[in-house]
Amino acid sequence: MINILDLCARILISILFFLNGIFKIMNYDGAISWMESYGIPGVLIIPAIILEILGPILIILGYKTKITASILSVFCLATAIIFHNDFNNQMQLTSFLKNIAIAGGFLFLVINGSKKFSLDNKLK
Repeated sequence: MINILDLCARILISILFFLNGIFKIMNYDGAISWMESYGIPGVLIIPAIILEILGPILIILGYKTKITASILSVFCLATAIIFHNDFNNQMQLTSFLKNIAIAGGFLFLVINGSKKFSLDNKLK
């Protein structure tokens, strides 16, 4: 049962990022404008999209789980600090705390890795 829950947890924590990567592709110009409105160069949308699509796939497959989870945890912290720092706005505060919480979830993967249903386990 632990192995099934591990796989389910990896899927659940990954869905948000994968869908956001797809949404950024579908609304590419809008995503660039949004980033630039925060003073972030629009060209950084490309590595963000790659990370938001490739990272979740690797997490779900359980391949290089600890490394990928580390990168995604840092990404969550960075996006919380850069994009969700207006704590007078309840939605921004909630988004900030959501990103911090997800970073914590990724840290659990960094600590524990993936279980039986993973490529990491199969390749040992």
